[in-house]
Amino acid sequence: MHSPHLSRRDFAKGMTAAGLTTLAGGAPKLLANERAANPRPTADTCILLWMGGGMAAPDTFDPKRYTPFEIGVPVNKILSTFPTIDTVVDPIKLTAGLENIAKVMDRGTLIRSQVVADLGTILHSRHQYHWHTGYVPPQTVACPHIGSWIARVLGPRNPAIPPFINIGQRLEGVGEQEELKAFTTGGFFGSEFGPFNLPFPDDAASAVRPPKGLTPERFAARQKVLKELLKSSPVGQSATDHHHESMLRAIENAQRLLTSKEREAFDLTHEPKESFDRYNTGRFGQGCLLARRLAEAGARFIEVTTEYVPFLHWDTHENGHSTYARMKKEIDRPIAQLILDLEMRGMLDRTLVVLASEFSRDMMIEGVPGSTARDQSLAKTDKLGEMKHYGLHRHFTGSGSVLMFGGGMKKGFLYGETAAERPLVTVKNPVSIRDLHATIFSAMGISPKTSFEIEKRPFYATDDGKGQAVRDLFAKQA
Repeated sequence: MHSPHLSRRDFAKGMTAAGLTTLAGGAPKLLANERAANPRPTADTCILLWMGGGMAAPDTFDPKRYTPFEIGVPVNKILSTFPTIDTVVDPIKLTAGLENIAKVMDRGTLIRSQVVADLGTILHSRHQYHWHTGYVPPQTVACPHIGSWIARVLGPRNPAIPPFINIGQRLEGVGEQEELKAFTTGGFFGSEFGPFNLPFPDDAASAVRPPKGLTPERFAARQKVLKELLKSSPVGQSATDHHHESMLRAIENAQRLLTSKEREAFDLTHEPKESFDRYNTGRFGQGCLLARRLAEAGARFIEVTTEYVPFLHWDTHENGHSTYARMKKEIDRPIAQLILDLEMRGMLDRTLVVLASEFSRDMMIEGVPGSTARDQSLAKTDKLGEMKHYGLHRHFTGSGSVLMFGGGMKKGFLYGETAAERPLVTVKNPVSIRDLHATIFSAMGISPKTSFEIEKRPFYATDDGKGQAVRDLFAKQA
């Protein structure tokens, strides 16, 4: 059970303890289950575009009544701070600043009815953990990231390319770094199924450049030394052979990559300048380009993030409108270009692209209507007095938007609905994180009921194995 008042410190300590507990267990064993028959896959690769920090749906993919900035306007009148724009699909509208994505909506499915758990205290770290693993923290075991599940169950598409690659998120030197590390991991599956982290796309090539003078003989000697170090270290002494071997296999996989021709996919300088410039809106845009190159090279799961840093990017506790105008410039062109490039290369039909965030935002409500969650807005006022007040500053968990392209999803399709007036809760076809994960797993050919034995009990791909794929989203019904 989770505590509704869990602090960041308690969360980080609890997840660290869970990780050490997992090290003491044996190798996870895939359990046979007739109910877990894998569905026919509609995708071979998944790219997750993560809008870390809480992307406000009414200011992005679910436009409501627009109220322009004017000093003295009551904040309770404000639903959207951007006007509505048309897309190439008549029923689907977006907000200004997403004009390029609007032009490719005939290739996508827009879900407007994501609902997330009410966890009491709103902590980005807990909601991001829940979204990425499917489980509400803290847990007694280290839950694998959804990318690790896909890497473990399906294996690599290309043995030289890491099956799970994480682009754009620093895990050192940023706020909540321990919490981010808690879910950006292979969990109980082990190191070999954890993410290959590339925080700076323009420097990704250096991560796969062989150290000067590293011969196969020297590499073998290093492995032998490392194995001894693992056995003698405090963590190693509490670990099992499974985790020792998993760490060593991760190193072997890295060596395979360092000596392969596929490592050129990591080098953005190999991209034609015209193509590079179309993507280059900054780190996120370069990350989308790198994701396309890595998908071409055979990566199985790729996450590209705008990067979660407290009070930056989508985490708008004040100056929301101005920040969103900047963020849209960073994401709009590269996301649309990614879809067009995948389509041009004949890859979109087998590549599932998912854009999501941990929750939405509202001008007035923290959490859901009636929630006792602490108001974390830095722009508390009844009326607009200056530009920093203009924007959606409070965490809202009653609804949210998810955008999907390719991978067997319908094209030009709108699913779910939220209320036209506050509170902007989901009123039609709610999609939980559990069922959203089930949809992603099913598209990749993995049963949501897939389970492994951990600590002598089953642990499922979706919470308790109860995730149900939203079949209405698929172009062809199974």
